[in-house]
Amino acid sequence: MRSLIVEDDPRIADDLAATLEASGFFVERAADGETAWFKGGTEEYDVIVLDLGLPLMDGLAVLKRWRAEGITIPVLVLSARGTWIERVEGIDAGADDYLPKPFRMEELVARVRALVRRAAGRAASVEVAGALALDTTRMTATLAGRPITLTPLEFRCLAYLVLHRDRPVPSTELLEHLHGGEDGHEQNAIEALVARLRRKLGPGVIETRRGFGYQIVEG
Repeated sequence: MRSLIVEDDPRIADDLAATLEASGFFVERAADGETAWFKGGTEEYDVIVLDLGLPLMDGLAVLKRWRAEGITIPVLVLSARGTWIERVEGIDAGADDYLPKPFRMEELVARVRALVRRAAGRAASVEVAGALALDTTRMTATLAGRPITLTPLEFRCLAYLVLHRDRPVPSTELLEHLHGGEDGHEQNAIEALVARLRRKLGPGVIETRRGFGYQIVEG
């Protein structure tokens, strides 16, 4: 899953990035409101963690602009301003969730995962597709009850396919959400990644729909 952290405090941003990366997210960062507004409006993210106290443009203004422009990416707002009035203001501006500072990193990760699941039309932390079961909290996978050993990148790829199993996922979309479209990552890297997953999962789990992309088989 591809995430954007918008936080101007380097120490907090480092902690957030390390936590989300350890939880299976590809992380990008922005340290001011203008950069955040641009990245959120031009890039594809699965979730955004947004601090309100930002330089150049405050987080609430950024959020209002995104929503006015039709940007529907799930947003978790962080703020030291924790009164109920301020929380209501954040939700009314378009936030999907609100977490006052200080907070536990475990709670932040749980809330971020919930936002990603809901955005994909899913609710449970354990996703089941045929014989495949994926636990997005423990970052584990089983096939017919048998544990499957996955690297962090393989898990992220499989999780994205499972969360979006109702449709084929183009390789370009996988590239964006796994690597952020970074230079040096090509389409053949996605093909190699899917090939490794197929060797571990066996045939009939990940289908290639030519011209459309990859899709998890649920039958």
